[in-house]
This record gives sequence, C-alpha cells and structure tokens, in this order.
Amino acid sequence: MSALVQNPGAAAVLRCRSHLYALRPLLARYGLKVEEIPSGRPIPGSFWGDSEAGLIGDGLYVREDTPVHSALHEACHYVCMDPGRRAALHTDAAGDYAEENGVCYLQILLAGYLPGVGRGRLCADMDAWGYSFRLGSARAWFEEDAEDARLWLLGHRLIDAEDRPTWRLRGV
Repeated sequence: MSALVQNPGAAAVLRCRSHLYALRPLLARYGLKVEEIPSGRPIPGSFWGDSEAGLIGDGLYVREDTPVHSALHEACHYVCMDPGRRAALHTDAAGDYAEENGVCYLQILLAGYLPGVGRGRLCADMDAWGYSFRLGSARAWFEEDAEDARLWLLGHRLIDAEDRPTWRLRGV
C-alpha cells in the first residue's frame, strides 16, 4: 500500500485556494468543518507541518496553499477512525495499516466529487507529492491492488457495493 514521503517541492499539485468552494459542502456531509487559516500562519492540528492539512475535533484546517490531496487525506482519516479516537482527535489521526489503506482509497473516491479534481488528477498529485505504492503509482494501486482497502470500507459501511460513499462515519 502506501507510505507518505513528504515532498514539499511538488509545486504542481492542486491547492485548496481554488477548491474550498467545493470542499466545504462535500466534507460537511460528514460533519467536518473546513477552516481556512491565513497565508503564512501555522496550520493547527497539522501532523506533518508546512502546508499539510490539520485535524482537531471536527475541524479540518487548511491554508490556500494546502494540497487538495492533503485535505482529502486528513478528512478521510476523520471518516475512517473509530468513534473513540474521533472524540479525542487532535493532530495525530493514528490508525492501523488497514485503516490507512481505506483512507487512501476513500480520498481517491471523494476526489471524483470535486469539480476540476477527479480520481486521475488526485492520483497524479499523490504520486508527485511522494506517496509510495507497491505498484509504483496511486492509480495502479487503486485500480489493481486495493481490494483489501475497498473491502475494509465496505465492511465499515463507508462505501456501497458500487464504490459510492455512504456519507457515514465509521461506527455511527
């Protein structure tokens, strides 16, 4: 599956500045509030720092330079974590290997609901940023090697049999 190797030099990835209008209502379906932080200020709840999105409670913190893939990734951690961790959430989403796979799969699905993003572009941005997948790319992993992630999401009722989000949180 994946490991994140942070690559702040990946300047070509899509940033939140032109996608907040669509991210807010999409993530509100999960009860997440997208909070924009002014440029140059540290992002509260950011595990990785720099421009990476942050999580505190039901707040997803981004700046205009936050990569869309980072915002979706952290949002999907919120969706995929169990209720106990969600209730105490501050910065470190934690989770195990299976959950991390589910997060990556769900973030790619959700990208299809963002105008101007889509699955293919999100996968390309994940690759450019430095996500590392066994098959060499996010798209290859998603299309050829992610059945375990899909089954995990199905088992927690976070997607349906047609890979559509159910707009539920794990354990709720």
